[in-house]
Amino acid sequence: MDANEQKRKTTKLGTVVGKKMMKTVTVLVERQVRHPLYKKMIRRRKTFLVHDAADACKLGDVVRIVETRPISKRKTWRVLEIVRPAAGGPGAVPSGDAQ
Repeated sequence: MDANEQKRKTTKLGTVVGKKMMKTVTVLVERQVRHPLYKKMIRRRKTFLVHDAADACKLGDVVRIVETRPISKRKTWRVLEIVRPAAGGPGAVPSGDAQ
């Protein structure tokens, strides 16, 4: 690999399902795979511990995460951006008629 070339970093899209640690959130990433024999689409889920340096993520936020250097034993991902804030959070539009 050339010095000017950079390795493409893996990104994933997931939902924040846990926020019980400082500067760390648990993100659930869901993907669909086809069963090799029966050809049925199956949902595969995996949770990642993700570094949230700004501590800005809330439960239910949809976030984009990117692979990074190991931060701790199980934490090798960090939050790249908050794609969509959780419903009912700050900036959320209330449902129904606004009069």
